[in-house]
Amino acid sequence: MVKLSDIVLIITAYMIGSIPTAVWIGRVFFRTDIREHGSGNAGATNTLRTLGKRAGLVVLIIDILKGWLAVGLICVSGYASGSAQWILLEVTMAVAAILGHIFPIYVGFKGGKGVATTMGIIIGISPVIALLCTLVFALVLIVSHYVSLASILAVLSFPFWMMSVYNQHYIVLTIFSLILPMVVIIMHRKNILRLLKRQESVLYVFPKGGRK
Repeated sequence: MVKLSDIVLIITAYMIGSIPTAVWIGRVFFRTDIREHGSGNAGATNTLRTLGKRAGLVVLIIDILKGWLAVGLICVSGYASGSAQWILLEVTMAVAAILGHIFPIYVGFKGGKGVATTMGIIIGISPVIALLCTLVFALVLIVSHYVSLASILAVLSFPFWMMSVYNQHYIVLTIFSLILPMVVIIMHRKNILRLLKRQESVLYVFPKGGRK
């Protein structure tokens, strides 16, 4: 039976995920709506390209913290850590936070793609798996220079790390880890088309001038 406190936590997770970091920072500090520039995505990468490194870094950090906090609230649920109720509610809160980022209630339900918030969620669920996903992201970005490709492959690696790291079989977490990459691929469908056409924007981690 679903408790009222569970519903409150799920709604809270959605509201936290809905915080439109890129939109608010763009409006307050740059008098611009980030969704009307660049790729039109209200996320860290578009903020970086449109508003600069500092703004992009702030958006990235806050969006990651959103995901971490959204699932971190599970600690006040009253359920035993690792129990079936705990895992089910944690996954539901994670889904709510991601939906909040993609469809934020505060700014007309037009948000970002949810990658940074998803990383925060993974950190909340398992810091070890988050580190492994981050390593995949960093390696792909350094080699390919495509943020979108790095994001997609990092999240695609999530189910593999889940099944490799966890000794116990959490069916709900496994299903979540398999569905999450599908959501990321759907949100990056335009990026995938541009990648296939070799028209996707690149981002160099290291200055090109320092490359011999």
